[in-house]
Amino acid sequence: MTERLMMIDPFTYFLLFFKATLFSSGGFSNLPSLHQDLLANGWATEADFGQSIAIGQISPGPNGLWVISLGYFTYGYLGALLALIAITLPPLLVLAIEAGYTRIENQLWVSGLMRGISLAVIGILLTVVWAIIGRSGLDWRSWLIALAALLLAAKRVNIIIILGLAALAGYLIYR
Repeated sequence: MTERLMMIDPFTYFLLFFKATLFSSGGFSNLPSLHQDLLANGWATEADFGQSIAIGQISPGPNGLWVISLGYFTYGYLGALLALIAITLPPLLVLAIEAGYTRIENQLWVSGLMRGISLAVIGILLTVVWAIIGRSGLDWRSWLIALAALLLAAKRVNIIIILGLAALAGYLIYR
């Protein structure tokens, strides 16, 4: 991480996080943009993303806070601070333009626009998830645990229970 720290331009780093958050809809929707930009610059690894997402899932609070962990893993305390500021500014901007939105929110084209954007985010997110999974070197047993976790999540089982069961399965299978 030390070599990476010397390569990072703080302003560009901040702008990448700000852009990703500004053009996302919350949670993990900024993942594709950050994944592409940080990997392209050599400022993050797949492991940084995996660890950040895991920490974001087990931490209390909104899912979007995983970005702060990513900032820390890629650029230390300054990265965490820059990521925090970058994910805080877009919601403040939304509050500032909310008055204008109330004038157009009932327009038919607005709901169509939002639906199209949401579907594009889902497609891009699935592409990034597939790329992360493809490079993780999983064997068939790992896929089985992941499939079981997915099925439990689809049945709305509490995430803590899913993580506990996955940890137990991993321990029993790989010990």
